Amino acid sequence: MPVMSKLKDLSGAAEIVGVAESDQIGKLPDKSALQLHAEAAHNALEDAGIPMSEVDGYLTAGYSTYDVAEYLGIQPHFTDATIVGGASFVIHIAHAMAAIQAGYCEVALITHGQSGRSDRARAAANRGLPSQQYEAPFGILGPPVSYSMAARRYMHEYGEDRTRQALSEIAVSTRKWANMNPVAYMKDEPMTFEDYHNSRWISWPFHLFDCCLVTDAGAAIVITTPERAKSARKGGVKVVGVGEGHDHSMISQMEDLTLPFGRFTGPQALEMAGITHSDLDLTMIYDSFTYTVLVTLESLGFCKPGEGPDFVADQRTAPGGEFPLNTSGGGLSYTHPGMYGIFTVVEAIRQLRGEAGERQIDDCNLAMAHGTGGNLSSTGTVILARD
Repeated sequence: MPVMSKLKDLSGAAEIVGVAESDQIGKLPDKSALQLHAEAAHNALEDAGIPMSEVDGYLTAGYSTYDVAEYLGIQPHFTDATIVGGASFVIHIAHAMAAIQAGYCEVALITHGQSGRSDRARAAANRGLPSQQYEAPFGILGPPVSYSMAARRYMHEYGEDRTRQALSEIAVSTRKWANMNPVAYMKDEPMTFEDYHNSRWISWPFHLFDCCLVTDAGAAIVITTPERAKSARKGGVKVVGVGEGHDHSMISQMEDLTLPFGRFTGPQALEMAGITHSDLDLTMIYDSFTYTVLVTLESLGFCKPGEGPDFVADQRTAPGGEFPLNTSGGGLSYTHPGMYGIFTVVEAIRQLRGEAGERQIDDCNLAMAHGTGGNLSSTGTVILARD
């Protein structure tokens, strides 16, 4: 674990002043991934009231930073292309904060753009990954299989019926939030528990509605110094806690399929922020699958291992429930272009600013955004505070 005294010195050293999605999200066959990056960047900088010419730090994942920066017309003095799956963009926030504190840059831009739905071709580069040699021959072919195997282990340890009910609670409650989000992909599609249980099988024990969407989308975040944030169009939201890390690549090498790395990054971020779980008003958790949410709540310390089904029971995380969770509709029902973590932050900032419209929660002052990448491999956690 990093030296906590040094991390606490970073708490509040940077603020998020702009967030946005691309102009459209969903099925966009006429837009390239680079265009989605550019739209989101333009919209987030507009949100911040900062021109593109003043960006001197640039971070992204999936593309080389120099490819996207060239497309955007940016010549950054700090650049970071760290990629650890869907957690990457949450982790980038900590990297940007450290760079700003060190004086490498003053205005950092994080962007994501991916045509997850319109471009379904598997990248040739993936053929050389260890998983293609050691797991694919045995039928572990992509996240639905690896995550479902992890979920099956959880069922074995804590009960199949309890786990199934928890997964259905998460799917139904998340859809209710999406029904309140005018840009969510599933905004017009209600879901009942019967709908969930009757949806087709994907990879047992996952039904269709246990699995995230596959969409085209982009998003961006603008981060700067507290001093610069004072003149931003909407002020700033402080980054007060961060954590990042990973412990495996292949699912077969995960020591315990029910204990993701959030067990380290969550407590670290909370300690750095000087708060406890009960202080949080909103929690945004990467929901690649319903199981991801269930096991993440436990690993982050909201409840003990095996207690997740009771924690989410009776639509506790739905609109009107006592534990607001994934209020945008999440990767399950809002959008998921392939790497979703950045969207947890976009929604958290909007809720902290009071900009979430019909789904706005009351008195939102502290929020956690948490990303997961790979095969439950990496996690990034940030704590955000309204100034």
